[in-house]
Amino acid sequence: MTLFDGITARLVETDRLGVNVLERAGDDPGTTADQTVVFVHGNVSSSLFWQEIMQDLPSELRVIAVDLRGFGRTEHTPIDATRGVRDFSDDLHATLQALGVAEAHLVGWSMGGGVVLQYALEHPVLSLTLQAPVSPYGFGGTRRDGSPLSEEHAGTGAGVANEDFVQRLIDHDTTADAPTSPRSVFRSAYVAPGYTSEHEDVWVESMLSTSTAGGNYPGDAVATATWPGFAPGTTGVLNTLSPKYFDVSGIVDLPSKPPILWIHGTADAIVSDTSFSDLNHLGSLGVVPGWPGAEIAPAQPMVSQTRDVLAAYAAAGGEVTEVPVDGAGHSVHLERPAQFRRALLTHIGYVGRPADPAPPTEAIILRSAD
Repeated sequence: MTLFDGITARLVETDRLGVNVLERAGDDPGTTADQTVVFVHGNVSSSLFWQEIMQDLPSELRVIAVDLRGFGRTEHTPIDATRGVRDFSDDLHATLQALGVAEAHLVGWSMGGGVVLQYALEHPVLSLTLQAPVSPYGFGGTRRDGSPLSEEHAGTGAGVANEDFVQRLIDHDTTADAPTSPRSVFRSAYVAPGYTSEHEDVWVESMLSTSTAGGNYPGDAVATATWPGFAPGTTGVLNTLSPKYFDVSGIVDLPSKPPILWIHGTADAIVSDTSFSDLNHLGSLGVVPGWPGAEIAPAQPMVSQTRDVLAAYAAAGGEVTEVPVDGAGHSVHLERPAQFRRALLTHIGYVGRPADPAPPTEAIILRSAD
């Protein structure tokens, strides 16, 4: 486990499972809630991806990054996908309780965005930052209003996983010899073209920490007569995001609405209205044969769905700030770290020392409630 300067790791025992947590050396455990930031990673990754931004945040903050179940060094306990991402959010709550954190600013990336939204449905939070979040209606198989394309939720869940990619995770393949190697997937999907980093080996290490044991990644699938021939099973990571089990659009009705920052890259290949991880979009391009057409199997408008739900959240009294980052891919915090940092600190209301003034707010708050 490659740790950057000033970053420490420890296993936190909860009443659910042992959870690996990254912290910064010297952070004060007694820091107030409004100065505590908790990072939650996405699918096929771990807390290691947050280390650069953890290093870069002001020392007055307490910064924590958590490995979700089946990722990094957290226990690889099987995931009950019929609960959506509630296993993950319940684990997160147990971890924060063990750390003495009653409330905090939560930051979720991709699948982690869904986890922190689920958390906010059940527990108080000070704010939410959603980086390239999964649609509030899950991943794949829905129309813009969130309604399912088929009763079986065909084409969503674990069956979406590329078998060769899964095998290369099992083999801990660190090469870029094939499009399906984790390193190649990182370069083509996690970031936009042109991104380079001296830490790429660490990002690949993080991806390879994904557990492929039973009940973890990707999960089980069941056969169906509806194209493309599979539907979600009941266990594993990818099934948690199927719209059969996942829907966090209920945030619109929260009586107490934490402010939300939505930051996303305009060149995101994973979470997009034309996602290259959406079988319906791939079918429309001829990549997946037998596509039944746009009337039956349209691509999921993921970004539009998020914008619709967050607009409804704002209309219902919530505060929403959208920051689209031109040319960035799925990982704004890696690709545009200064812009991510500025947006996050502004969002949580950080006011620094006289020598470290609060970051400017101009040009980043694009929409908020009146």
